[in-house]
Amino acid sequence: MQLLSLIWGILAIVGMIVGFIPCFGSLNWLNIPFAGVGVIIGVLALSSADQENRSPAMSGLICCALACLFGLFRLIAGGGVF
Repeated sequence: MQLLSLIWGILAIVGMIVGFIPCFGSLNWLNIPFAGVGVIIGVLALSSADQENRSPAMSGLICCALACLFGLFRLIAGGGVF
């Protein structure tokens, strides 16, 4: 589950980077829910992880959260939300 969280986070970050390219900003409409599911997976992986081995789950959770925040910022700045 921790590895899934990490891979999901990496894919969300890649989607966010592609969403920052002009003319691909609408990709954030798909990437934000994708990263939201990744946040849920990260929280579940973090809660089921040992105290010593939490770094993949934490990394995936942080990547997904950043992808959500920056994707939402890009949508607001580009006029896609309002």
